[in-house]
Amino acid sequence: MRRSIDDHPFDATLDPVVADDPDLAPVSWAIAISDDYDDSEPRIVLTVDEMGKPGEGLVAHLLPAEARRIRMALRDALKEIGEDPG
Repeated sequence: MRRSIDDHPFDATLDPVVADDPDLAPVSWAIAISDDYDDSEPRIVLTVDEMGKPGEGLVAHLLPAEARRIRMALRDALKEIGEDPG
């Protein structure tokens, strides 16, 4: 089983700072779930691709505890910059 959950292609109009800086790579990301592993355990699949280079990015296959750790880190980072962590 593999199911797409969400994705976000980079939009230069939403972040022109990244779009105009040659030292920053605009990326798209996607989240999916999959259980196509030898142990049949479901994992969260995080894919990050540089724009214009589909299929050349990184794919992280995360166990639930790893996905929760990333969720907590994102929450903490949002708090740190004064944003509502949701």
